[in-house]
Amino acid sequence: MFLKLIRDRRSIRQFKDKPVEKEKIDLLIEAGLRSPSSRSLNPWEFIVIADRQKLDALSNSKPHGAGFLKNAALGIVIIADPEKCDVWIEDSSIASTYIQLAAKSMGLDSCWVQIRKRFYKDEISAETRVAEILNIPGKYRVESIIAIGYANETKTGHKKDSLLYDKVHYEQY
Repeated sequence: MFLKLIRDRRSIRQFKDKPVEKEKIDLLIEAGLRSPSSRSLNPWEFIVIADRQKLDALSNSKPHGAGFLKNAALGIVIIADPEKCDVWIEDSSIASTYIQLAAKSMGLDSCWVQIRKRFYKDEISAETRVAEILNIPGKYRVESIIAIGYANETKTGHKKDSLLYDKVHYEQY
């Protein structure tokens, strides 16, 4: 089942106007909370957003690659405390991926919005903008936002012959 899941999963940016059920939201959060974390330090925290105004504001947190948030039913913001763990980026990324895979397993689709190291405008980072919108305390960093909902577009999985097998090496480079 896992291989079918990862074969079928695609980034979806067009969503139906249909809310995600509370039971599914709870399972998405459980998936994030169960994600592996270095030394079990769990530096991440999750902010669940279903409010249309907040999703619209977040969709403008950077000029490219976030606009589709305004039409998502749900956004899960992954933040972390970098003082808690030196690999907070990796741990947050794993949690983000677990949430995306859990979404797909429940008939939902998703798309990752990269926030860390992106800019809102001029010298203002996307992280700063997201923190302002959501009142995130200063000690936290924002890694990503996962846009989630019911797909309003159809994409087939990538064909096996399109995979980059030339990037795989055995025993040595």
